[in-house]
Amino acid sequence: MLQQTQVVTVIPYFEKFMQSFPDIIALANADEDQVLHHWTGLGYYARARNLHKTAKIVRDKYQGKFPTTLEEVMDLPGIGRSTAGAILSLSLGQHHPILDGNVKRVLARFFMIEGWYGVKKVENQLWSLSSQLTPKESVTEFNQAMMDLGASLCSRSKFDCEPCPLNSKCLAFKEGKVKEFPHSKPKKAVPKKSCHQLILACDNKVLMEKRPNSGIWGGLFGFFEFSELSELETFLAQHGLSNNTQVLEAFTHVFSHFELTINPHVLTLPSIPDLINERQLVWYPLDESVEVGLAAPTKKLVKQLSAIDYNSITQ
Repeated sequence: MLQQTQVVTVIPYFEKFMQSFPDIIALANADEDQVLHHWTGLGYYARARNLHKTAKIVRDKYQGKFPTTLEEVMDLPGIGRSTAGAILSLSLGQHHPILDGNVKRVLARFFMIEGWYGVKKVENQLWSLSSQLTPKESVTEFNQAMMDLGASLCSRSKFDCEPCPLNSKCLAFKEGKVKEFPHSKPKKAVPKKSCHQLILACDNKVLMEKRPNSGIWGGLFGFFEFSELSELETFLAQHGLSNNTQVLEAFTHVFSHFELTINPHVLTLPSIPDLINERQLVWYPLDESVEVGLAAPTKKLVKQLSAIDYNSITQ
């Protein structure tokens, strides 16, 4: 959960997750939709799917015991060198360097490393420094301290250098250039995309389909989505449905690499129709929570739809 997400955001999700899946066997035996439901709102849903896959591999291949070599751990879905090193050094005291975002920031400032650390050359330089600095003894304490330092005193914007135990040797601090390091990713124009979502509503329920595992919101449930309005209209015609939809206010969801403007269209139906196709469909009740994963924009629409008086809408 801490990959790409700050501790303060993760804590309530982690506590609820551990209540439902207290050990790796419980997680492995859970349905994927249950796992995604507990991840709803946290983003980067591939993490949840990979975690679920890993639990099943540990159950089936390693008899429920987590592997203990770097190579075996790195073979698990979604676990790279730094995460594997953190797992083994923190849990077993094995000697492995780490290089998560916090550690990268500490090293980049301490040594005034030029260049964005997303560039392979810069990343390799940081790995080399991390390897040289990681002690043979007390590796657990060292790695934890480096991550904690980057998450607290040496955070991205709210850094506090005066009480930092490294400030006497930190090059960026001595040069008064802490704000300049690490170097930012070169900015590119953010692509803007749009889509139309069809919300079929009936008896205080809305119809959702499970999205493919690949692509945005993979494996989550959401509304029917179309690139063009004409595609939505064709879908309605093919299923014998009216195109007299209620158009809700469009809104924009920002991803890390593009912005998506969503145009919601609501069609209220007098009765639940037979929509026969190969998609996984579910009628989602608006007045209760169902254990399926929903993306943040879908949750926003569900909340908005819950306030609509469908009896006042005629089609």
